[in-house]
Amino acid sequence: MQLGQRRGRGQRKRGAGHSESVGLLGRGAECALLDQMIAAVRMGESRVLVVHGAPGVGKSALLEYAENSATGMRVLRAVGVESEMELPFAALHQLCAPLLDRLEILPTPQRDALETVFGMRGGTPPERFLVGLAVLSLLSDASEGDPLLCVVDDAQWMDRASAQVLGFVARRLLAESVALVFGSRRRAQDLIGLPELEVTGLKAADAHALLSSVTHVRIDQDIRDRFVAETRGNPLALLELPRELAVIQVAGGSGLLDADTLPGRIEQSFLARIEGLPQQTRLLLLIAAAEPVGDPSLVWRAAERLDVTPATVLASGTDGLLEFDVRVIFRHPLVRSAVYGSAKEGDRRAVHLALAEVTDAQADPDRRAWHLATATAAPDETVAAELERSAGRAQARGGLAAAAAFLQRSVALTIDTSRRAERALTAADISLRAGDIEAARRFVDIADRDAQSEFQRVRAHLARGHITFAAGFNNEAPLMLLTAAQRLEPFDMDLARETYFIAWGSASFGAANRDSLMAISRAMRELPSPEGRPRALDLVLEGYALLVTDGRSAALPTLRRAKTALADYPVRDLLKWGWAACGVSALLWEDRIMPDMPARALQEVRTAGALSELPIYLHALGIPILLSGEFAAAAALVAESEAVADATGVPMTQHTQLLLTAMQGKEAEAAALIAATIEEAGASGQLNGVASAHWAAAVLYNGLARYGLALPAAQATQSANLIVSQWALPELVEAAARVGDDTAARGALEGLADAAEPCDTDWAQGILARCRALLSDAAAADDLYREAIERLGRTILRPELARAHLLYGEWLRRDRQRAEARAHLRTAYEMFVSIGMEAFAERARRELLATGETVRKRKHGTSTSDELTAQEKQIALLVRDGLSNPEIGARLFLSPRTVEWHLRKIFAKLRISSRRQLGDALSRGAHP
Repeated sequence: MQLGQRRGRGQRKRGAGHSESVGLLGRGAECALLDQMIAAVRMGESRVLVVHGAPGVGKSALLEYAENSATGMRVLRAVGVESEMELPFAALHQLCAPLLDRLEILPTPQRDALETVFGMRGGTPPERFLVGLAVLSLLSDASEGDPLLCVVDDAQWMDRASAQVLGFVARRLLAESVALVFGSRRRAQDLIGLPELEVTGLKAADAHALLSSVTHVRIDQDIRDRFVAETRGNPLALLELPRELAVIQVAGGSGLLDADTLPGRIEQSFLARIEGLPQQTRLLLLIAAAEPVGDPSLVWRAAERLDVTPATVLASGTDGLLEFDVRVIFRHPLVRSAVYGSAKEGDRRAVHLALAEVTDAQADPDRRAWHLATATAAPDETVAAELERSAGRAQARGGLAAAAAFLQRSVALTIDTSRRAERALTAADISLRAGDIEAARRFVDIADRDAQSEFQRVRAHLARGHITFAAGFNNEAPLMLLTAAQRLEPFDMDLARETYFIAWGSASFGAANRDSLMAISRAMRELPSPEGRPRALDLVLEGYALLVTDGRSAALPTLRRAKTALADYPVRDLLKWGWAACGVSALLWEDRIMPDMPARALQEVRTAGALSELPIYLHALGIPILLSGEFAAAAALVAESEAVADATGVPMTQHTQLLLTAMQGKEAEAAALIAATIEEAGASGQLNGVASAHWAAAVLYNGLARYGLALPAAQATQSANLIVSQWALPELVEAAARVGDDTAARGALEGLADAAEPCDTDWAQGILARCRALLSDAAAADDLYREAIERLGRTILRPELARAHLLYGEWLRRDRQRAEARAHLRTAYEMFVSIGMEAFAERARRELLATGETVRKRKHGTSTSDELTAQEKQIALLVRDGLSNPEIGARLFLSPRTVEWHLRKIFAKLRISSRRQLGDALSRGAHP
């Protein structure tokens, strides 16, 4: 059957094993489950199944049964090959090759990503999650015609890049007519959590029947019983090991030992058969075992180079261990491993050299390079250079794990120590980016040992700093990066400046103490002025350094210049260090421009599919969106961040979620999230996460009027980075004033004045006036509250304005000015309700009641849209804002078909029939 063709009724796949009736003996329940899966897919549903079990237990027979049952469906197939585990996206290309004529239907970023990883075009290495989204869209589109059955056998040997992408796809199939079935010896890391079917040995009766079908001599019943028991009913063992029955009978008790040794015993059985074959036949088997593609032409051409002739080999046969058809097929993967593992080292090298010589250097350079590397026993610069080029191609396709493997082997084959150090540095960098911290450490050690210049030693130290930071040792990393930056100055000032910036960011936003931040800032102050016009990076560096060493007033002019430079700076150039530069507008108290840079960066990373950068900018945008009171928009960003975390498998500290639940006044939810964050972030040394949680707690408890809890929470933020501690100061002033701690209140007000007074913005001066009013006498307080309301009314910060009305109303009531108090408290209450700040709204309502006014308690957001789930609301908001189904799918890592499925549910819940009606059906003021 041609890959990807539609399977008609009665068609069967040709295999190299026993007939299906034997292979499926005793598998009625498993076959029934597969039948249900196929039926559900025909009805328009998606199904995923990981069929796992020991070698020889019958997984492939079940997968073949699923294929043969898929009448009227299109079948796509891939097989993991052990020797291809280092070739990125090899298994994925097998699966998707029949669909590549459909690439034009994909959105451009997805199409570009897939073409890049398949080597069809050059370009920037795409994020593997963008590749996953492209595959999801491709399968979804293909299933619009005939339902799809996608089968991946020997999934334990998939290359890591393919496994990650297919695991991503499997978790997002929902409303597509697609079944994705994996066969694997074990629960592969990237497939954990998916629906699974464990295949175990046959029941005793079925095992006896299978044994009888392949034994044609009389065997004592006790030997039969023992053989069935010790094979655990493994079908392949029952088919292969009867040859050893006489040995087992004589063994007198040892038998097959235990289940863990069974694959080895089966392999030994195959090995005994292999050893009985002629030398030329064994050599042909070794060539086939070393050649991963299964291309008969390639195998025969390599065989000819080793003087193996087809006529001689085929005349004596291969004892059923190997079959030549459209592809070269082994009786079982254990045959391949038995052949390869038992071969002499010299024979293996000769075979790989022959395969390298017949592999097209233009069409398949990476596989050729890997054969050459395996054929090479001693260091060889020519082969090492080939591997280095292969690593570059793998990296360009987004295959970081493969690039790391090529480079690691290249290092081992490099003779020249300086060149070996260079390659080891690159191998360390790629290994770290591929997530292998231990390998990165090993190759940094090699680079350090072999370094022939100070520049190489400095770069090794820099790599060590990055590894230390990635490993979570965040108290050590900033000073290591500082040392690296200082040592880099004589060699590469641009790299030195970037390293200083990363060191400052890791110290300020990570976990270093203030001494580290001061040391880094002083070193940055000593940098020579850049040649020519300062770049945005230069200005931010100088401004941040001045902020720490000389204070806000000294830093402001430079920070303002940095703000202007950042506004015009190419976003793509910002992505390496822009996460730290997002703080410039906050430090300047510029409320209207604070969302601009993260919004620009967010658009860039979404377009590029750079998921690793996405959570950083979702958070950077989420906080200013929250401070402006756009809770629905902030919730959409939180949902997107959670989708990213789910897609990548990397948990994210949800700073936006923390503050959102706190500002909403959801005490139980917020308190649990705050406590969990403090514990988890504290354990990993991420003090910025801890500080954000304490800030959220201060907001929560001030809203609940539980000032005794708000005060210590606000105080706990003051050892954090400059921005969080700045934003928490108003909470500290309010809580301390309410509990009567005049010393703490005035100390916090002094700190707030230092941060806000030099900044002549309505945000800075409005917050400062509001906090000063809390600690002023009657005449001054009245003027200060009015100034705060006037200034904050000119900002986009609706929650801060509402809180100014609340504090003024509370002060007026206590000053017995009830009529005016009611006006401000009523304004505060209405604003809090409309924003969704339930705790603050209740605080305002109680104050209104105390003035003698009757106030009916109202709940924010009561509408039919509350019936929607969080994801449904997010989709509805995006549709309302004009995004198409493919655009929404790209944003939320869903296929367009799944988006449409959700929309049907949304329409039913909202009792509408078209996208145009969503605007009226949803709550006012909510937008993502």
